[in-house]
Amino acid sequence: MNFARHSISATNPILISDARFDPDCRIFTACTPAGFAIYRTWPLKLLRKRELTGGTLAAVLPSHTSNLLFLLGGGRSPLYPPNKVILWDDKLGRDVAELEFRERVRGMGCRRGWLAVALRRRVVVFEVGESVTRYGEWDTCDNPRGLLAIATGANATLLAIPGRQTGHVQMIHLPPCRPPEPIGPPPSSPPRTRRPAVQPVTKHPVSIIAAHTSALNTLSVPTSGRLLATTSSRGTLARVWDSQTGKLLRELRRGTDKAEIYGVAFRPDERELCVWSDKGTIHVFALTVGSGASNRQSTFSPLAPFIPLPKYFESEWSYAQYRIPTQSSHISLSTQSSRGTVAGLAEEEKCVVGWIEAPAEDRGDGDRSPLTEYQLIALTYSGGWYRLSLPNAGTSTGSRPGSPALGAALSASPPKSMPILRPRSSSGSSFTGRSDKGKEKERDKEKESRECILREFRRFGRWDGW
Repeated sequence: MNFARHSISATNPILISDARFDPDCRIFTACTPAGFAIYRTWPLKLLRKRELTGGTLAAVLPSHTSNLLFLLGGGRSPLYPPNKVILWDDKLGRDVAELEFRERVRGMGCRRGWLAVALRRRVVVFEVGESVTRYGEWDTCDNPRGLLAIATGANATLLAIPGRQTGHVQMIHLPPCRPPEPIGPPPSSPPRTRRPAVQPVTKHPVSIIAAHTSALNTLSVPTSGRLLATTSSRGTLARVWDSQTGKLLRELRRGTDKAEIYGVAFRPDERELCVWSDKGTIHVFALTVGSGASNRQSTFSPLAPFIPLPKYFESEWSYAQYRIPTQSSHISLSTQSSRGTVAGLAEEEKCVVGWIEAPAEDRGDGDRSPLTEYQLIALTYSGGWYRLSLPNAGTSTGSRPGSPALGAALSASPPKSMPILRPRSSSGSSFTGRSDKGKEKERDKEKESRECILREFRRFGRWDGW
C-alpha cells in the first residue's frame, strides 16, 4: 500500500505575484501567471482582465484611473525583459511605448503625467504626455528594493528617494502636479474636500534627511507631500518627518522584535497612518491630537522629563490593530499537531493596505445622516479582500457579519484568528477575586476596543471566474 503524503485541494491555489493600489486607492491591479486584472477597490468589482500568453509579469502600476498602465516583466518566464518598462494602453489593449535601461528595473512610482523608475543605484524620472521625455536622474545608495515615493496631489512636488548614504532620504521637488481633469458638467459650487490643501513651495526646503542608521526598508508620502514616513531594515520603528524642514515629528513603534515592514500608508487627511509587516498585523497610529484616538504609551512615559529613562519608554504604540488570518492552501492527511490543527500552515499573509472613504455604519442612535468615515482595505497575495473600520470611528464596537461574497465559489466568511487565552485569577478571598475579575473585564474591554472591526470579506482572483 502507498502511504505517501497526499493533499486534498478544494481549488487551485491563487498565485498573485503583485497587487497595487492606484494613488487614490480607487482601483487596484493584481498579477497572476495568466495575466493581470483591474478591480474597483470598493465596492469590490472586477473591471477588466487581460490574459497574456508567452510570459509573466512582475508588476502592473496603474496611473490613477486612466487607461495607462506601466508593466514590468518578471517571474519564472518574463513576458518582457526585466530591464524594460512597458507603457500599456488598456483601452487599445496593447503596449504603446517602452523604456529600456542597461540594468534591471527595481521599482516604479507615478503621478499624473510623470513616471519615476528606480534602478540599483539611481532613479530616473520621465514626463509622460504625447511622447515620453527624460526629465532627470539622481544617484542613490544601494537600493535593491527600488524604494521611492512620489506625492500625487494637485500642485504637489515631492519625490523622495534614498540618499547616497545608507539610511538617508533625498528630497527632490519636481514641477507641480497638475490637478485631475473634471468629469461631467462643472459644479455650481466649489467642491468640498477634507484633504489638506497643497501650498506652493515658498522657501528652499531641506534636501537630505538622515532618517535611520541602518538601510531603509520603506518610503511613503501622503498625496500632499508635506510629510514623509520611513522605516528601516530593523522593522521596529516608523518615523514621520516634515518634508519641508526635515524635523522629526513622530516616532511610532510597531514592536520590539525585528520584522520586515511591507508598507506604510497615510490617511488622506493625514491624521493617521497604518503600518503592516510580515508579522501579519496591521497597526494604526494617530498623528494628530484630538482626532478621536490616542496612541498607547508606557505608564512610565510621564516620568521621562524628570528621570533619564531609556528611549523605549517614550515610544508610541498603535491604538488599533488587525491580524490577517493565515490561509492554508491544502489539507494534509499525514501530519497533524496534538491540538488537532493542520500542520504546515501557510506563512503569515503578505498584503498591501490602502485607505478608502466609505459611508459610516449605523450608529444605533437613530442618526441616519449620510456620514462617511475612513476605512482600510487589505489585499492579501492569496486573494483575500478585507474591509476594516477603525474602533474610534463612532461605530458600534461589536463586529457585524460581512456581506456575502458575490461570485465566491467556496468560503463566504473569513477565517478567524484564535482568541488569546488569559490565565484565571488565583486570589484567596471573594472580594479580591471580584476586584481582579473587574480589572480583567476592563482589560478585555480595552483590548477589544483596540481591534479593528471586520466589515466585509471577499475573494479576488480566480474565485470571480478568472
